[in-house]
Formats: sequence, structure tokens, C-alpha cells
Amino acid sequence: MATASNSSLAQIQFLQRQAASLLLYQSVLQSEAAIAFLDLLQAIRYTDADARGCLQAYGNYFHALAARNQNWEDYLISQILICENPFSRLAQQKDFHELPPALVAAVQHDLQILQSLYECSTACLSEWVQTVAHLPVSPVVWYQEHSHFSSNTNLYLPDWEHWADAVAELAAYYQKFGAGLFAEYRALRWQSGEFVGISYPDPIKLSTLVGYEWQRDALLKNTEFLLCGETALHVLLYGSRGSGKSSLVKALLNEYGERQLRVLEVGKSDLQDLPNIVEQLRGLPQKFIIFVDDLSFEEDDDAFKALKVVLEGNLTARPQNVVVYATSNRRHLIREYFADRPTPKDHEEIHAWDTMQEKLSFSDRFGLTLTFEPANQQTYLTIIRHLAVQAKINLSPEDLEYQALQWATRHNGRSGRTARQFIDFLKADISLFSTTNLNSDPQPQS
Repeated sequence: MATASNSSLAQIQFLQRQAASLLLYQSVLQSEAAIAFLDLLQAIRYTDADARGCLQAYGNYFHALAARNQNWEDYLISQILICENPFSRLAQQKDFHELPPALVAAVQHDLQILQSLYECSTACLSEWVQTVAHLPVSPVVWYQEHSHFSSNTNLYLPDWEHWADAVAELAAYYQKFGAGLFAEYRALRWQSGEFVGISYPDPIKLSTLVGYEWQRDALLKNTEFLLCGETALHVLLYGSRGSGKSSLVKALLNEYGERQLRVLEVGKSDLQDLPNIVEQLRGLPQKFIIFVDDLSFEEDDDAFKALKVVLEGNLTARPQNVVVYATSNRRHLIREYFADRPTPKDHEEIHAWDTMQEKLSFSDRFGLTLTFEPANQQTYLTIIRHLAVQAKINLSPEDLEYQALQWATRHNGRSGRTARQFIDFLKADISLFSTTNLNSDPQPQS
């Protein structure tokens, strides 16, 4: 037992030295699960280790893996594939043979180390804890079915006997799929001067949107241009509230996310950062829709100037992988007052009409403007029937239409948003109260 224990301790200490010697992939070992792994190695590295401390460290490690719902092995693979470092960034921009030899050697070094950490399974750690803590049985082992990351490529590191031989394939993976936040998240927002991943984007799908078919088809065609590397147009989606403008843009993510489309939400208050944002996205393998919702400007708004630079361009070439999709309830995006109109006074601007026309024509700087007219009764009922079929609501057409019209009268008028709210309420009402008449709200039970 002593000999086996000494051998195990030597292996543990070797793994610690290996982990400390990473050159480029240090961030792989900086999340909660990896820190718990390293803390556990530290707790069991001595023959006279404190049993209580060992068990607490193992519990933290188990908890971290369970919280991620990942095996240790799958965790390492996923972190390698999204790791942002000098190699993964450069591999996105250059072919493998153009990469510095020292950088390639560093990756080979790190992959060899990460393979040794990969082979240190949770079952092995559990047995070491049993030995060090003198337990009659080993602690429970966390295990999930393995996930095959990058199944749509030829790269799966565990298939390689020596991971160091897979550097060229790993570079090709980064070149195609990117790294960092943009590899990990499909939806992001610009917040406080940095990109932030959105873990739970809106799940809305194109199949739920009906009533504005030609606008949808035009936006899909333009998005296909973007995904295929052709010149796509900036798009303004203009129209009445609740007509589905924002939903249509969000649905693109669920339609094309597998084709490396990313949607980046930028608030109006952050539009002055837009030129900087666009430059950071230039050259990345993903295709980006910068989504600006409910766009309008006041006079002399700095955000207006920043967006104008992105739409019209400057001496810097426009990146082919970025477009702006903006929604607005206003056809003329810059608010205009009667007092703004030129009058023949000596102190007025000489070419005041030119200035006013520049403001009014700002929306024309979008290459494509899609207009969403208010829904008439026929369009509204078409949307209702479509959503009712998807929600599997079993009402007669007459009853459904009558209640839908009653809902529109009592609530926010006829629109796609109103239709969705009606169907959601009706589905819940039928499910909980078996009610098929919305003329009276369900009464709480005493």
C-alpha cells in the first residue's frame, strides 16, 4: 500500500508541475471546475494530508462538475476549443504554414500537458482520495455521457494518440469557428465597453412569424448574402409597434446560428462605440448582425454621427462580415420640430433646408428599408389561426376569431404582439381552468 501511495503522490505532484507550466492555454484552468481540480491535487499531494481537507476539496470538485453537467474530460475539450490566446487569434487570420514556429511549438507543449490532465479521470481522483483519507470505499464519481464536441469537423482530440500532433487541425478549427466569446455564444450584447455573452437568447423561430412574408423573405435573402460572403445591406425595419420587427431579427439567430451567425445587441446609449465595435469584429470567421432596437435620435446626438460613419463608411474598408439591422417606429429617425424648419431670419443658417433634408434622409442610408404596416383584421386573424395551430388549441374557427377580436379591442389593438399575447393567455387558461371563453377573467378559488 505504501509503495502504491508513493507512486500516486509522485504522479499527482507531476500533474501539478505540468499544469503550472502551460504557455498559452492557462485560461483553460481558470474556471471554477479547473480551480477545484487543482485545489484537489494540492489537498492530496502529501502522505500526511488532512483527510477532512481532502474530502472537502473532492466535494468542491464534484459540485463544480455537476453544476456544469460535464465530465472533467469534456470540460477540458470544450475549454480548449473556445480558448482565446495568441495562437487561436492568429490562426483565425492566417494559414497554418504562416504561423510562427515558436507559437506552434508552444501549442504542442500545452496540448501534451492538457492530454495528461485529461487522462486524470474523476474515477482516478476518487481512488486517490480514498487512499489518502483512509476511507473504506471511494467517494461517488461524477459521470455523464461524453459529448462529442466539434462533431461537424474532423477534429476530436481524444481520437488522437498524441494531442501534440493535432496542432494543424486545431488551427483549422479556430479559422473556421473562431474562439473566445464568439465561439461560446451565439447572442451577445455590448455592455460597459465590452462584449458579454447571452446564455439564454430568445428562442423564437421563423415558423411562428406570419403575416409579413415579403419582408421576411427580403431579410432572409440579405442574411444569406452575409453568410455566403457577399456584400449584404444594412437594414432598417420600420413600422408600427408590435408588428414583429424585433422578433424577426431574433429569429434569424435560431435559423442560422449553426452557420456561424452571431447577433450582437447594441443599445442606443452605446452607439457612439459602434466604429470601435465594428473594428473588433473585422476578420473574425463568424458573421455578425449588429442589432439596434427602437432606433431614434435627438438633434446633435453623438450616436447619430457614429452610426452614420458605420452606414456610410470612411477611409477604412467596410468589413464583409458585419451588417447593422435596426428597428424603429419612426420613418424619419431624427426627431424634427416645426421650430426646426427654416424661416427667413438674418441669423438662420444659409443652407438650412440642406441640413433639414440630411436629417430627414438619414434612414435612406440603410441599403434596405422594410416597412411593416399596421395589421388589418384579416392579417391579425391569419396570425391568430397560425399560432393557434402551433399551440394545439382546439377551438372552433368562429369561437377563436370572436375571442381574438374581443381581446384586440380590450387590449393593445391588432398586431402580431397582441396575437401572441392572446394565444399565450388562451393556452394557459385552457390548460389550468379548461376555459374557452375569455369574456371574463378566471376567478381565484377560495
